[in-house]
Amino acid sequence: MAESNCKICPHNCGSEESHCGRGECGQISSMAIDPIEKKPLRHFHPGRPIFSIGGFGCNLRCPFCQNHEIATGKGTDKILSPEEVITLAKNVPSNIGVAYTYNEPLIHYSFISKCAELVHQAGLCNVLITNGYINQEPLQALLPLIDAMNIDLKGFTEEFYAELGGSLQPVLDTIELAHQHCHIEITTLVIPNENDTHIEPIAKWLATLNPEIPYHISRFFPRHQYNDKSPTDTSLIYNLCELAKKHLRHVYAGNV
Repeated sequence: MAESNCKICPHNCGSEESHCGRGECGQISSMAIDPIEKKPLRHFHPGRPIFSIGGFGCNLRCPFCQNHEIATGKGTDKILSPEEVITLAKNVPSNIGVAYTYNEPLIHYSFISKCAELVHQAGLCNVLITNGYINQEPLQALLPLIDAMNIDLKGFTEEFYAELGGSLQPVLDTIELAHQHCHIEITTLVIPNENDTHIEPIAKWLATLNPEIPYHISRFFPRHQYNDKSPTDTSLIYNLCELAKKHLRHVYAGNV
């Protein structure tokens, strides 16, 4: 077995293996100026734009990935340095900061850390859109620079996460720790007959942390290995929102 040399996420990959498969920090797949609500963040500087960047790769393997072209895609020769990121962010009118999004940003931990430090020094906000699959030590080191996170809680059983190539507990640990340091909102993509029964238990658990945590319950569309499935019925999304509202004060239907 290869000696472990990466301590960023719970895979603890060795030098001969990789779950994210993307070693080049600063390799950019997408850049955009998005409304903050698109992240989605509904309770963090509403109505303001945020400069958003993404790379390639992910440390989970969700068959229903809604953004699989870049989560499983190959890199390009488009490279940005942290200094270039902050220059671009400063030039966006009314911009609140930088969102690291589109793929799983934390697999490029060194690049994100350097960007976040410069963004923080410039008086702008750092926003992470993440699956939350990260070890506690690197997360604790990064959190003082992070102002808001949307964490994708994909389900609420270890069995479900095992099918995605991960485990549930590290994500729950991330949510608990992040909640102590920055603004958080949570998203679950609803896959009919797979994780729809997880929504109310998730809402109950989040309420034990804080019933004010915003929860986004999002509609699935056929993508990636689930391309032959039907979209989640909107009535199911609204029904699940009502169940979640029994426990949380801010629940939103997404992708409807």
